[in-house]
Amino acid sequence: MRMDVVSLTRQLVDIESISGNEGLVGHVLAQELKVLGYDVRRTPVEGERANVFATSPQEPNPAVVFSTHMDTVPPFIPSSEDNDCVYGRGSCDAKGIIAAQIAAAEVLKKDGIYVGLLFLVGEERDSRGAKVANQQANGCKFLINGEPTENRVAIASKGSLRVQLTATGRMAHSAYPELGESAIDKLIEALHRLRAKPLPSDPEMGPCTLNVGTIEGGRAPNVISDHARAQLLYRLIGPTEQLRREIVAAVGDLAKVEFTLEIPFVRLRTFEGLSTMVAAFTTDIPALSNWGQPLLVGPGSIHVAHTEGEYVEKKQLHEAVELYCAVARHSLGLA
Repeated sequence: MRMDVVSLTRQLVDIESISGNEGLVGHVLAQELKVLGYDVRRTPVEGERANVFATSPQEPNPAVVFSTHMDTVPPFIPSSEDNDCVYGRGSCDAKGIIAAQIAAAEVLKKDGIYVGLLFLVGEERDSRGAKVANQQANGCKFLINGEPTENRVAIASKGSLRVQLTATGRMAHSAYPELGESAIDKLIEALHRLRAKPLPSDPEMGPCTLNVGTIEGGRAPNVISDHARAQLLYRLIGPTEQLRREIVAAVGDLAKVEFTLEIPFVRLRTFEGLSTMVAAFTTDIPALSNWGQPLLVGPGSIHVAHTEGEYVEKKQLHEAVELYCAVARHSLGLA
């Protein structure tokens, strides 16, 4: 009997697992996989947070591993469904994907094809789970990573560069601005320069983009600000050396520039005859370099992930089961 992928999706969505709180969902997944007959290893990452890696007793070192993440962004939204969709936090990013991958592994098992299942913590924050897993790779040849791509195979995944700008000034009474030095004014000018700066673009991969995510600073409306800070995120389509130099040059002495995190742009493998796309978002793939050749595909749309109306179409969930099976067979040269 085929696994009920919709019910499993809802079961997982109803377990709150915002990044940093993945302990319970990991325990539940480990137990479910043990019931299905898998050998399961939980690898601690932090406190109760642990990655879950499952293999079939018939193949402890599988050539193909399905992988995605257990954590979600806030806030927690419990599951619901109608005739067409499952709703709730994580329904498409990425608990529906977990359910589809487990269901696909069960279908493949009936045909004597044994794949691994790797479910990770922390993807939405810093890929910490993936970094831990990369130190304990099992020698697999192919990593089928799941993110919401509407069941199209990604030919590339954009990277990301996080930048922090910190401006400093001198406090004064706002009635006498000439006696102070506004850190906020400096920050605004620095942001204006960066927003006006042309960014690279590629006809196939699309543009590099900039988002000013947060701005904070100042003391009170009647005080000239002595500090201000902004957090920026660039979506990358290539290396960052030139971009970093241009950011520093544009900001000049208006603010201190710190590059706090980089996830590189990656090109990915695909197979002839499969629908493709470019993922404008980042994934755990760059942190899983020891887990074989990566491929990225999954049900659901990234356009509704991280929204209050997040959902995944039931039709796409069922199609994803077949797609994951097909991709595994292609990877192993069995298609």
